[in-house]
Amino acid sequence: MGYRIRPEADFTDEFRSAAEEQLTRAITVLDKRPEGAHEAIHAFRKNIKRLRSLYRLVSREVPEFQKRENARLRETARSLSTIRDAAAIVGTACYLQENARNPEEAEALGRIVAILEARRDWMAEAESDLEQRLHDAAGRLREAITALDDVVFDNSHRKNARMLAKSWRRTASRAREALDACHEEAAAEDFHELRKRTYDYRLYHSLLRDLWPSAMKAKRDFAKDIVERLGHINDLSVLSGLVEAEPQLFTRNDDLAHLLDAIIFRQQQDRSEALRSAETLYGDDPDDEAQRLELLWVSIRN
Repeated sequence: MGYRIRPEADFTDEFRSAAEEQLTRAITVLDKRPEGAHEAIHAFRKNIKRLRSLYRLVSREVPEFQKRENARLRETARSLSTIRDAAAIVGTACYLQENARNPEEAEALGRIVAILEARRDWMAEAESDLEQRLHDAAGRLREAITALDDVVFDNSHRKNARMLAKSWRRTASRAREALDACHEEAAAEDFHELRKRTYDYRLYHSLLRDLWPSAMKAKRDFAKDIVERLGHINDLSVLSGLVEAEPQLFTRNDDLAHLLDAIIFRQQQDRSEALRSAETLYGDDPDDEAQRLELLWVSIRN
């Protein structure tokens, strides 16, 4: 069926189906690892993010379920975060290299990438219990599938419409608040919050795309670009933190200077472009958006 909730179908069935699909995909990739452990963990984490967004969408209606399962998913993802974080740092350095401003900077960043790849591989080899942790993570996700049997939503089409509208309004409002904070302080935490809320906002357009397919797709694609740029901003902050925490990795001062200069330049560029795009994305009033969604949902059965 895909990651979607169809308004004409039973809401409980749709929710359980969307959640089970993501859980099953995550279990499969952890068990089979067709492209190796690094890519398996990366794919698994994307499934977990989609699930947590889905559970936040219904949190007002099933708060205990959302709280319990969100904690389960968060801890499961955290159990595999060390390797994923090391791989993400490599990806960030590659991003800088691909966007290098001159050949000298590109060469220096290429050497930085090699250092970080070696660090990632060393950390992976040091994770002697990784196989067991992958197995345990898949087991916890199987428990999460069983937990879906506890979730039952009201059969009222209008009540579900109101629930979705409230969640939509809350997410859009929180994103708007984060966007305003980014303009005022430009703190890394504010950009990270904007990224999380925009990720939810993007996925809600995917989940509810049957309400207005063309409009939902256009806004979803636009939000995806912003999420990716905000992700780069966060990853660059993490890479900058690594430089401070593990300076012994970077033995060539010239290369380190190129790295830090590239981080600062790219952060400024990405922040400027992300904020400009986010102003367009969140140009509509959250109340108006929520009301429109509720009317569309109700009209499906009228």
